[in-house]
Amino acid sequence: MAERQTADPRDAAAPWLWTLEALVAAVDATADGRPVDGVTGISIDTRTIAPGELFVALRDQRDGHDFVEVAFGTGAAAALVAAGYERKPGDGLLLRVADPLAALAALGRAARARLSPEARVIAVTGSAGKTTTKEMLRAACGRLGATHASEKSYNNHWGVPLTLSRMPAATRFAIFEIGMNHAGEITPLVRMARPDVAIVTTVVAAHLEHFGTEEAIADAKAEIFLGLAPGGAAVVNHDNRHFARLAAAAERCPGVRVVPFSGVVPASDGTLDPSRAGLGIVQLRRAHEVDGQTLIEAHGHSYVLGATGAHMVANSVAVLAALRAALGPSHPGIAAAMAGLASFAVPTGRGSRKTIEVRGGRALLIDESYNANPASMRAALAVMAGLARAEHPRRVVVLGDMLELGAEARRLHEGLRDAIDAAGIDLVFAAGPNMRHLFDMLPQDRRGQWAERAGSLGAGLAEALRPGDAVMIKGSNGSRTWELVAALEAAGAAGGAVAAEG
Repeated sequence: MAERQTADPRDAAAPWLWTLEALVAAVDATADGRPVDGVTGISIDTRTIAPGELFVALRDQRDGHDFVEVAFGTGAAAALVAAGYERKPGDGLLLRVADPLAALAALGRAARARLSPEARVIAVTGSAGKTTTKEMLRAACGRLGATHASEKSYNNHWGVPLTLSRMPAATRFAIFEIGMNHAGEITPLVRMARPDVAIVTTVVAAHLEHFGTEEAIADAKAEIFLGLAPGGAAVVNHDNRHFARLAAAAERCPGVRVVPFSGVVPASDGTLDPSRAGLGIVQLRRAHEVDGQTLIEAHGHSYVLGATGAHMVANSVAVLAALRAALGPSHPGIAAAMAGLASFAVPTGRGSRKTIEVRGGRALLIDESYNANPASMRAALAVMAGLARAEHPRRVVVLGDMLELGAEARRLHEGLRDAIDAAGIDLVFAAGPNMRHLFDMLPQDRRGQWAERAGSLGAGLAEALRPGDAVMIKGSNGSRTWELVAALEAAGAAGGAVAAEG
């Protein structure tokens, strides 16, 4: 009998995420090499793989088969490879399959199938707020039991099955972020995750280049309801103009119920709009900002959110609606779960705040550089409007192009002018050809600098910033505004000027 390979000693005491027997059965693999007892995790990246994990050789921007040797050199227990892969001298156990990505999806489905009936799975999509809502759910559900959630924004054709495949069998709550750029992309992912609750945070003009209309975007987002089993719940933003369209799509799914939520405080007399009567909306009642947190009352619950901004508050109400749907409206654990939002920290690039050194003093940096569309840009500007002038006399923004807006790009960029005015922005730096249209509309005394690329704004921004300023940086990923965030942080740490490549 072939000698079994033991995992790295650091992992020896840990239970297997997957035994070899279960792994081979799930992906229908042919084992080639000295067997192991099991694997402790799943990885697609040799830069972060840990000893004892399974390396999955995906073909994406790069071919993972080129890194199999590296994975084994780092301590991988096994590698999932295409059937035709040629073994290298340093290779260990190879699990050969027809298609590694399809095998990863099969492993994800097997992970979902082995959860206990008591487990609850929640999936999140939307044009904005997906990752933030997912992280709020992680913080809340973590108060109630073993919780597994997507890393970063692992929400695409490989991110969802990877997250599923990493899910321990003892998981009590599983939270999945599901994204898309084209119609039809959500359907296979949500049918893989099979959520008990599906959330649509909002639908706005994003990816218009691929869809043409917001209605088409709404239809694509509504695909998330197709994975709900009878008895599942569709949590839908009642404040969004596409609510009726989304709700109708959910109601076409057998046995699915719609749970509306609203992040807008009702009229001053405390009553709801008549059009909302009888809908059972999970409703925000009050929100008050104090020292970087928000005290919230919503649908009979009082809780603290460790973030500020109307969009953050609305996302927290979506979390409350999802918990009510997943656990039952009177479940005693809901209050304990919502208490977990007090420790919620805004993810990097989505409104996180840092103090930076400028000209011998300090300024507030609000990092919104992860991504941008018209709605999220307006939400970020609205946060700037709420900053106290006594603490931050000047409001400075750096805005990078919002991408994938198609023929509507110029109009949607120019349309931000009213949000800039409403937020009382004192100085605007802009990057990209579309932001040039907005920049040229501004009065001369509010124009900081425009550049083709965000990185070229570094010197001008450093020269303009003063102690006490609040500076917010936002743009689509492709506009690379995150380079400026990194440069500002590095310059503050080094006590020097901002240097970013153009």
